[in-house]
Amino acid sequence: MPKGYWFARVDVNNLDNYKLYATAIQPIFKKFGARYLTRGGRSENVEGENRSRNVVIEFPDYEAALACYRSPEYAEAKKLRASASAGDIIILEGYDGPQP
Repeated sequence: MPKGYWFARVDVNNLDNYKLYATAIQPIFKKFGARYLTRGGRSENVEGENRSRNVVIEFPDYEAALACYRSPEYAEAKKLRASASAGDIIILEGYDGPQP
């Protein structure tokens, strides 16, 4: 079964409040089996628009990724993020098919 992913592109405008969000989401992510693949490390935007921070979070499957985002726990944490940043979150299903 393919994994699920959150791809988040974020511009942080209040670092102190964003840190509160980053702390609040840890137990939520643990509950839904998430793990960070990238978390704001170096990046180079080679096409299109960019944000200052890019994060990829892996979930056991697509349904878990959606359930986490739609959970009441995350709805509360999302309020912290909204007051501290602007961004985009895309939820993706992984690919388990043939590779080149």
